[in-house]
Order: sequence, then C-alpha cells, then structure tokens
Amino acid sequence: MSVFMWCIFSSAVIYSIAAIIAFTTLRRHKLGRFYSVMILLMGLAVPLTLGLITSAAIAFVYKHSNFSMVPIHAAMWGAGQTVIHAGVGLTRILATL
Repeated sequence: MSVFMWCIFSSAVIYSIAAIIAFTTLRRHKLGRFYSVMILLMGLAVPLTLGLITSAAIAFVYKHSNFSMVPIHAAMWGAGQTVIHAGVGLTRILATL
C-alpha cells in the first residue's frame, strides 16, 4: 500500500508541475488552456491503473519472498514507477509530432 501511495503522491507532484507549465504557456490559446486539465487527468489515471497493478506485483514479490520493505524502499519504488510512467508518456507524445 505504501508503494502505491508514493506512486500517487510523486505522480501528482510531477503532473501538477507539468499542468502549471502548460497552463501558463498556453493560457491565451482558445483551446490550448484546457490541455493542462488533460495533463492532470492523465496524472491521476496512470497511477490509479498502472500504478495499482505494478504496486500489487511488487507487494506480491516482497510478501512471498519474505523480504521486509522499509519505508525508504517503498518511496524509491513509488518514485521509480512515476519516472517510468512519465517517460512512457513523454515518448508517446513525441511519437505523435
């Protein structure tokens, strides 16, 4: 559960910063200002779907291999998931250009 919470928290921070940057850059555009809302929605959808699945897989491995997860490891797993998800999202946007 703590890996999932770290994934949501780090994703919310990164995607909020991206949405603020998008809004300030595109605030005068007629439709572009709503792009920041889509960034925020994507920032919530990714950790709620993929983050939940990968966190459950990590928890399954830790539980059945009798490893103990200290809080710093949970933070690293959650932030790592966010970096991977943001990287995949970035490459999908660049592929459409």
